[in-house]
Amino acid sequence: MVIVTFQRARTEEQREIRRRAILDMASAMLDEMPVAAVTLNELSRRVGLAKPNVLRYFESREAVLLELLDHFLQEWLVELAGELAAGVDESRPMAERATAVAEILSRSLSDRVVLCDLFGAQGSVLEHNVSVEVVARYKRASLERLSTMTTTIRKYLPELGESATLFSLQTMVMAGALSAYSTPPPSLQAAYEAEPDLAHFRLELKDSLKLALTATLLGVLPR
Repeated sequence: MVIVTFQRARTEEQREIRRRAILDMASAMLDEMPVAAVTLNELSRRVGLAKPNVLRYFESREAVLLELLDHFLQEWLVELAGELAAGVDESRPMAERATAVAEILSRSLSDRVVLCDLFGAQGSVLEHNVSVEVVARYKRASLERLSTMTTTIRKYLPELGESATLFSLQTMVMAGALSAYSTPPPSLQAAYEAEPDLAHFRLELKDSLKLALTATLLGVLPR
């Protein structure tokens, strides 16, 4: 664990370096712990700033995490475009393309545990304790990401038409919801190990997401 220390930021460039350091430290923390365990106090300690100083750059813990969510989402969408290009044959029948898209989406998202954890926390946690300005800025950025994902999906499944937007949004929501069941807390994990029958409530993210996405696609595509 690295704890950063700073001198007082006096220029705009120094302020941007400080902001970037806060985001980078929060990202590193997410590699170690779930979203729920990331606190502003610990982030401040690790980044080497007093909590009031961190609040000069981000108005809350949630504001930090929303900015990271947007950053991770942009990265994923770039990688997803390449994964779909490599894995979906546009000349195949519609049902085969739909199955391939669901497989790639589920595999790609299940490899990004932090992104899915952030998806899961977005509506219930991250969009709370932030100002109208911050949440509106995030939502405007989200519209751009949603448009990018919609365009990418429609390239391989043009039959979705306008439903591609709703499918893209539902994909992110389902990834967040299902991830909560695939990463149980230590007490629940111990309960599963002690009573194997209870483990039916634990879902493997990739398989569960693939089933949900395949069913959704085959249900909304024209027959």
